[in-house]
Amino acid sequence: MPVESSMLILENFIRGSFVPNEGLGFIDSYDPSTGEVWAKVPDSGEVEVDRAVLAANNEFPRWSSKSPQERASYLTKIADLLEERLEDFAIAESRDSGKPVALAKALDIPRAIHNFRFFASAVQHYLSTSSYNEQLGALNYVHRSPVGVAGLISPWNLPLYLLTFKIAPALAAGCTVVAKPSEMTSVTTWMLCKVFQDAGLPAGVVNVVFGYGWKVGEALVKHPDVPLISFTGSTAVGQRIGQVSAPHCKKLSLELGGKNAAIIFDDADLDKVIPGCVKSSFLNQGEVCLCSSRIFVQRGIYDEFLQRFREATKQYKVGVPTDASVNMGALISEQHRDKVRGFVMLAESEGAVIECGGAETPDHIPESHRNGYYLPPTIITNVSDTSSCMQDEIFGPVTCVVPFCDEEEAIARANNVKYGLCAVVWTRDLSRTHRLAQRLQVGTVWANCWLLRDLNMPFGGSKASGVGREGAKESLDFFTESRTICVKMD
Repeated sequence: MPVESSMLILENFIRGSFVPNEGLGFIDSYDPSTGEVWAKVPDSGEVEVDRAVLAANNEFPRWSSKSPQERASYLTKIADLLEERLEDFAIAESRDSGKPVALAKALDIPRAIHNFRFFASAVQHYLSTSSYNEQLGALNYVHRSPVGVAGLISPWNLPLYLLTFKIAPALAAGCTVVAKPSEMTSVTTWMLCKVFQDAGLPAGVVNVVFGYGWKVGEALVKHPDVPLISFTGSTAVGQRIGQVSAPHCKKLSLELGGKNAAIIFDDADLDKVIPGCVKSSFLNQGEVCLCSSRIFVQRGIYDEFLQRFREATKQYKVGVPTDASVNMGALISEQHRDKVRGFVMLAESEGAVIECGGAETPDHIPESHRNGYYLPPTIITNVSDTSSCMQDEIFGPVTCVVPFCDEEEAIARANNVKYGLCAVVWTRDLSRTHRLAQRLQVGTVWANCWLLRDLNMPFGGSKASGVGREGAKESLDFFTESRTICVKMD
């Protein structure tokens, strides 16, 4: 579907068809780079969720009975079609979320393609365990079967990337799907539904209901015929999902917020650290749950690091997303921009130092885009560990840089938040790397790098960053249920 239209009218996708929006209102979807409405999203509710769940339930027996190889062939076809339409999807992703088109082309859409291809392969190598007990003369083995209808709720920051990381393993495992993307970034999911049609995916295997989380998401989580929910988003919403789903004892995968630390020791190679920290702090406008929003620097190199980091950050270009030379585009919404701006102003009121950036729209944004939601990459120093800027998830292009003395101090301060998603350690000392990696209270530790992902490895958080793990085995385990079969070998 081309995305050049000045106004897109989205429709729900149920039982393999786009459903006319009869009787539904609409939610305005804004282009963050201009502040103008560019799409209308159906304001769906419980009725549409019920229809989608019924369609998914009706198709489940047929889809789940297909072999892994048959299901994989559909995933591969979907990946091929996505690749053919990469340019259109990248443009839509940019207009939906405000990120640079170049970033969507290099990261978001290729990763969505990879998700389908990866799980098409992984499911064909997904093995169950067995054990023969000679003393008892019995063979025990595990049989896995798909759980049923999977409720998938995805966020606005990496809309296609993260939704396909849920859809691909769900389909590979044999589940059918009802998905709800963010109402702020629904267009690429709507376009993906056309890909499903063109790939010949059987009607009802994937159903998409658009709308608000408090209406569509709540109805999906409460639905008695949806036995599992996979959610990526805020910790507050994740807590609500846990409460609402508890009476049904649903399987849950909750990938929530982060307040991630980068720890830089005085033996680190600053030529690699500086570009690494700029990227980990400001990629995708800082709207990545894995971004480094707290940077702890050993005192011996603190001044040099800060000077070099500040200069590199000033070169990180903010601008109109269609400009191939920009590194950062616009934040997702006016409300979110104001929230991020509020953290910067709070820091100033507490006596912190704004080393670069700040709370105002950059002067060089052209008049045609002055109503967009732009903020510059911002570095804050002289900030207390107890400040909200060091404790709460900002989810924007703001990072705090503070000094530390030794390893023990770094570990204690890095762990001193309610979140536990990821951390980065920069050091040439291999022993120190392993010591910290085992003591940092997070799900992923990167050493001398950031955001390198192997989908064979488990991914997820601890503490308020969520429950469950995603990855090749972990995701397929989540979308299936196991039973142990014991056969007496007489």
